[in-house]
Parts: sequence; C-alpha cells; structure tokens
Amino acid sequence: MNTSLISVDSVNAIIQISVAKADYQDKYDNALKTFRKKANVPGFRPGTVPTGMVKKMYGKSILAEEINKIVGESLYKYIQDNKLNVLGEPMVNEEKQQSIDFATEGDYDFFFDIALAPEIKLNLSDKDKIAYYNIDINDELVEKQVNAYKSNYGKYESINEGAVATDLIKGNIVELENGAAKAGGISVEAGVLMPSYMKDEAEQNKFIGAKPNDVITFNPGKAYDGNETEIASLLKIQKPDVQAISPEFQFTVTEVTRYKESDLDQDLYDKIFGKDTIKTEEEFREKVKNSISEQFKPDSDYKFLLDARELLMNKVGELQFPDTFLKRWLMATGKERTAETLDAEYPKIIEDLKFHLIKEQIAKENELKIEEADVKAIAMEAARAQFAQYGMMGLPDEMIENYANDMLKNQDNRRNLIDRAMESKIIECLKSKLGVEEKSISLDEFRKFFEKEPAAAEDKAE
Repeated sequence: MNTSLISVDSVNAIIQISVAKADYQDKYDNALKTFRKKANVPGFRPGTVPTGMVKKMYGKSILAEEINKIVGESLYKYIQDNKLNVLGEPMVNEEKQQSIDFATEGDYDFFFDIALAPEIKLNLSDKDKIAYYNIDINDELVEKQVNAYKSNYGKYESINEGAVATDLIKGNIVELENGAAKAGGISVEAGVLMPSYMKDEAEQNKFIGAKPNDVITFNPGKAYDGNETEIASLLKIQKPDVQAISPEFQFTVTEVTRYKESDLDQDLYDKIFGKDTIKTEEEFREKVKNSISEQFKPDSDYKFLLDARELLMNKVGELQFPDTFLKRWLMATGKERTAETLDAEYPKIIEDLKFHLIKEQIAKENELKIEEADVKAIAMEAARAQFAQYGMMGLPDEMIENYANDMLKNQDNRRNLIDRAMESKIIECLKSKLGVEEKSISLDEFRKFFEKEPAAAEDKAE
C-alpha cells in the first residue's frame, strides 16, 4: 500500500492512498471466515454455509468494510506520522475519486482533500506593550461584601412587638364556615406566612402589627391572588383542592420571628473563613478585601486575554485559509446550516479559528502541556468560585475536592475545564513574554470596557 501527499497550495493538499489486492487479501479472507461462522442462511446450520455462497451473498459489503478500515487507518496514520496540522476532517476529492466497484477484487485508489493550517509566526517580546488591569478593591466594595455576609449568616429570632411585613408569623390555621370552625374543614398547626408575600394589600395589613395570641380572619384566595401553589403550600393541601376551600380562615398567632443579621464576631469569622483563622474585625475586613481581589482576578485575566487577542491578531496579520474546503466541510457537518447562514457566519468562524491557531502556536512554542493535576486544580478553583458566590468561604479542601471530582465526571465539563486550564497557562505565558503594564482601576471603570459587549460584561464582570 502506498500513501502520498499531492500539494495543491500552501493550505490545500490531496492524500492519495493506493491499495493493492495483497494489502487486504488476508483480512478479507479472515472476515469471510468469521462471518461464515455466524451467518444465518435458510437451509444451513450456522457455520456450515459454503464459503462461496457467503462470498456471493455478502462478499461485496465485507470487502468494502475491510478496505474502508484499511484506508481510514492509513489516512490518519499518515497525517499523524507526518505531523500535518489539518483543519476539519479529510473529505473525498470529488474530481479525482473514481467510483469503486467492490464486486471485483483488485487494486484501488482513494483521494482525500485535506486543509492545512496556515503557518503562524509570532516573535513575541516585551516590546509588545499591553495593559493588565487590577481592579481596585475600595472600602465600599468591602463594606458591601461584609453586609452580605452579615445578612447571609443571620437568623430568625422571636420578638414580642408587632409584626412588620417581612417578619415570619407562625400560628394555627382553621377553615371557617359562617364564622365558626368548619366541621371536617382544613386545620393546620404551626402554619407559617410572611405578609410581604401576599398580593392583596388589605389582606396583608391584617397581619401588620400582629402579636402572639392575636386572632386574625383572612381570605387566602384573595391574599395570594388565587395562586394555587402558594395557597396549597400554606394550607398543606393539594393544588386541585384549592378551588373548594372556604373564603374565610382563622389564623391564631403563636409566634412572630424577625430576621436578625449576624454580628461581626468570632462565630461569623469562623463560619466564613474557618475556625480561628481570623481573630479581629480588622483582620476580617482585610481577608474579605483579599478574597474579593481573588474573585476579580479571572475578570482581569479575561480582559487581558481580550486585549492580547487583538494584539496577536494584528501582529500575525492576514492569513490564507482554505476557504473552499472549509465552507464545504462546514456545510457537510452543520445539519441546519444553509449557504446563506454560512456566508453570514464565516468571517466570525475564521476570526475565531485564527485565534485558536495562535493559541496552539503559543502552546507549541512554549511546550505548554496539560496534566491531570492542572485539570484538577482548575476544577477546584471553579468549585471554590461557585461556593463563594453564595458566601461560602473557607470550606474544607475535602469538600471542595469531592465537588470538583463530580464536575470532572461529566465529559462536557471536563473538556471545558481542560480548555480553561490551557487558556490559563497561555495567559501566564503571555504575561511573561509581553511588555505588561499593570494598572489599577475602579470596578466602575473596568465595567465600562464591556459596555459594547453587555453579555460579556454580565458574565465576566459580575
């Protein structure tokens, strides 16, 4: 078997694979024997069908399958052995490829178009100037986060004063009929409601100022504007039963509780950053400031990569791409794609492909490789960031690691984390190669960079 490369131009080539009968004969004969053992042909027991009959009935498809295996293996082995940086997947050459008749054993020629990535030349140095923006963590941001922690770690406490709209009011609920408890009616012990959730202001006002032992007559249907989910939840009944309830219920208040924010004390410090990690309010605020700074680092890196992308794209300049091949391949692989949508999408596709190739070149030139430890570290970083969004800091490493391991079990998540790990290494590599000028900037000023990209600003600067 002979495999060769026919160069068309710098980004297009044809791979020719010539298959002689001797290349596939043994595999074909063995495949026939294997098939014969399990062939189910009327009038013959399995394994007794004559070879000639098997060959006559199934030989063509078996031969096609074996040759396709040989050709596929040879094609990708040639690409790998010759380190060809191909774009997309090889496609059958529509001009050179002749129709193949597998009914006749003989020699065959196969021709495949391949697209070659254009050569990337970077020559990075510290003369290539670029800014890196560190977001300034001011007292206002720290205070906002401190207040968020106090709110998140607060708790409800019983009070002896009249309830306000945001208090929780606990009590016993009884369905009424003609002003008295309805026989066989709904009765709920320890029901809980918050006046502010009620849609009707008049019904809500009945509970404002309520104290233990107060008895309130109210209309759940009116209070919650007929919302069957909320009414069923309050009365502990099924949603279909809501339609049959009485218009009046009695609520006997047993307790009023009000949410109290956490104090800035050792208990709060321990809950957020771990036991005895922080001892004073000053240390706490400094730790909060550092935590916010760490949370914003990915945003600074994101902005840096955007700016680096622009710099690198300009530095590389115009590249020649195998447009005809790529459009043909994109049409073949995009089930819902049309010629019109492809024409609209293609410039963006090429722009993204160009930057992808630049990143590949950076990784190649600097021997950047991703190890399992890198993926695990990124997964744990992502896990910590997710918990941090809910104010959960200082969690045990074991808990973070278990969550990260669960993330890595999902193959889509894993691929995404591998990409993030490589991108992180590329960012650090660029910081060491380019002339980076660090600048401090307020969060408001930083967000202005994304005003023309509202989606990106929401995702990356929040």
